[in-house]
Amino acid sequence: MSGAAVNEYHPGLEGVIASETAIANIEGTDGAGGLEYRGYRIEDLADKVSYEETAFLLLHGDLPNREQLREFDGRLRKARAIPEALVTLLGEIPANIHPMDALRSAVSVLSHFDPDVNAAPTDHEANVRKAERMIAQMATAIAYRRRLSKGLPLVPPREDLDHAANFLYMVSGKVPSKTMRDAFDLSLVLYTEHELNASTFSARVTVSTLSDIYSGIVAAIGTLKGPLHGGANEEAWKVLERVGSPDKAESWIQDALARKERIMGFGHRVYKTGDPRARILKEHCIALAKEIGDDRWERIAEPIEKAVTSQKNLPPNVDWPSARLYHYMDLEIEIYTPIFAMARVAGWAAHIIEQLDHNRLMRPRAIYTGPPHRPVRPIEQRS
Repeated sequence: MSGAAVNEYHPGLEGVIASETAIANIEGTDGAGGLEYRGYRIEDLADKVSYEETAFLLLHGDLPNREQLREFDGRLRKARAIPEALVTLLGEIPANIHPMDALRSAVSVLSHFDPDVNAAPTDHEANVRKAERMIAQMATAIAYRRRLSKGLPLVPPREDLDHAANFLYMVSGKVPSKTMRDAFDLSLVLYTEHELNASTFSARVTVSTLSDIYSGIVAAIGTLKGPLHGGANEEAWKVLERVGSPDKAESWIQDALARKERIMGFGHRVYKTGDPRARILKEHCIALAKEIGDDRWERIAEPIEKAVTSQKNLPPNVDWPSARLYHYMDLEIEIYTPIFAMARVAGWAAHIIEQLDHNRLMRPRAIYTGPPHRPVRPIEQRS
């Protein structure tokens, strides 16, 4: 290892290239910038492909044809049921536990019941099968935990509903409108993958030891829980709630900016000119607000967005509109981040499989900043 490699310090690993990947590109490959999944621009995928097609793309390398999609979707629908032991556990976990903690435990339990539990960590085909099952079962676990924690009867999955509609049905007991289903499906597509973000990196680090795919997903869930990553969508909604009404928005944001308060849902480590996912979701926020007949939150969000963008040069990221989108669907704030995980599991799994297919142990270095070498004194001489 060269001295330059050891002594060069990048706080937070910013700008450090730690992996090669064929899964996602957050700078674009056509010179226009932006986000691509396996060469497809997110703007081209949005509203044209479903979450199921997107998950297939990430796990299998390209968009499916009609027959491939039929078979893939069929496998997901048949895999939605979760073990009774997990249902019991989800009901016994205290109601005040954060849903992300419950989800972390759920994925760990699911690993014990996976038919490929004894497959080698590097078995590519087994890992793909595990990933497909997790996509289906994590959604069920999140919906079941939400209802059990509220003392509500479980709503079993329906095989006649697609992934997005079925989840909303299991949470609410009602089949969603087409506008709501389409908006939710789009949010899953936009959350599915984002290159080497913190949770994906933690997943790759975990499996680089030749640990299994479930361990990698559990590590990713723990990482996503933090408010500087997946939890940001929860914090974005809290901003809107603190403002409360459109007539207070302008004065509230000016006061917050004067106090140098950090406004969650704005700025991005990579996107300096704006998150393309936020622009796409905003249109659906407006459409859903119109459908439910209440645009109050849009009128609160707009002056805040304009002020933070113009005065701090921090455009909104995907968490800013997604918080409103999920509120319009009557989804509780506590499951915003689990929904993020439910979408991102396809991306996490694709990265884990890629890591295990071409593995090298992740072992970075640190620059020591402690005291210099010193002798060990007898205990009676220590102050």
